[in-house]
Amino acid sequence: MIDLNPIDELARRLSSLVPPGLREGREELQENFKAVLQSGLAKLDLVTREEFEVQRAVLLRTREKLEALEQLVAELETRAGTDNTASH
Repeated sequence: MIDLNPIDELARRLSSLVPPGLREGREELQENFKAVLQSGLAKLDLVTREEFEVQRAVLLRTREKLEALEQLVAELETRAGTDNTASH
């Protein structure tokens, strides 16, 4: 779930930029800003920090396994080359 506190703060800051003559509807403007920001963020393909960290850990494990497999293939290729040379 996305933390709404930064959205609330941004909506407050935006409403504070409204000219003084329009400030009587400040709370309503703030709520409108907040709704627009939330709507815009909802359209984005975002993930939570927790989801990001889980995928990061999966990628790290996958990278470690790939490196181990690359090393194993290199060793097997070296052995295969040595075996071919010895048999000729």
